[in-house]
Amino acid sequence: MSSVVQGFTKSLAMTVLSEIGDKTFFAAAILAMRHPRRLVLSGCLAALVVMTILSAVVGWAAPNLISRKWTHHITTLLFLGFGVWSLWDGFNDGGESEEFAEVEAKLDADWKADTSKNKEDDDELKKKRRPFLSQLFSPILLKAFSITFFGEWGDKSQLATIGLAADENPFGVILGGVLGQTLCTTAAVFGGKSLASQISEKMVALSGGVLFIVFGIQSFLSTVES
Repeated sequence: MSSVVQGFTKSLAMTVLSEIGDKTFFAAAILAMRHPRRLVLSGCLAALVVMTILSAVVGWAAPNLISRKWTHHITTLLFLGFGVWSLWDGFNDGGESEEFAEVEAKLDADWKADTSKNKEDDDELKKKRRPFLSQLFSPILLKAFSITFFGEWGDKSQLATIGLAADENPFGVILGGVLGQTLCTTAAVFGGKSLASQISEKMVALSGGVLFIVFGIQSFLSTVES
């Protein structure tokens, strides 16, 4: 039980500090300004839950492919590396407004391109001719899902989740990750641009860097289970 709690708390803290002010956080906030919040929240959360589970499964399977001693050392280096990376970003970042503007510009281009198509979608005849998947799921939900899923693929938080699941109880890691993603995404969707503009990305990056280094030191000092 203690291993589940430890995995849960580590995953929750890591996820919140990794996702607050992330590109996918900004993307969720911007999408929620233009589309129904429930669809954006559902799409973003579905993508993040799937990504968290996939990452935890990969981390859980890693010790079966590589010796636990090596996965432990790799995880330690990952945490220390991400800690230094986050601290570097925190001290050298140009400001969260630049990243927000970058994400907004990309989504703005997609939104303008889809405007005429969305107007046609209001026609019932066009609705009936949609592919089955588009009838089952709203195009907005699918858009939120795809933007979030591919935005998270290979991201620091995904790699950290894999490393954490290799060293901690994967069930606890999944629970903590899902809860953390839910809190961050809900805040992004309902907080909107005002919340995003008030976030001190520098402080989040520095806090995340310290947390990763603490995890790395703890992993370095802990014994490897055979």
